[in-house]
Amino acid sequence: MPNEDTPDPRSYYELERDVLYHLTTPEEGQPLWSVEDLNREMDRTDAIDLVNGLRRAGLIHRTSDGFVFATRAAVRMVQMVGHVV
Repeated sequence: MPNEDTPDPRSYYELERDVLYHLTTPEEGQPLWSVEDLNREMDRTDAIDLVNGLRRAGLIHRTSDGFVFATRAAVRMVQMVGHVV
């Protein structure tokens, strides 16, 4: 229908990859992000779903106060493949 919102053309995996890239910026080391900040940075409202999927996969950790950061495995993966767009 013409009045319906068009879905995001990026796949769920690409969005998860973007979250990992935000959590593994090479020039800043291993940053700590809040889920709300990820929502704002990525212009999304469902970053919590992406975070939960990556957490279940063992690629990010979540602190008790809601901040997230990449695991060593995620950092190493990004080091091997780089930030590819």
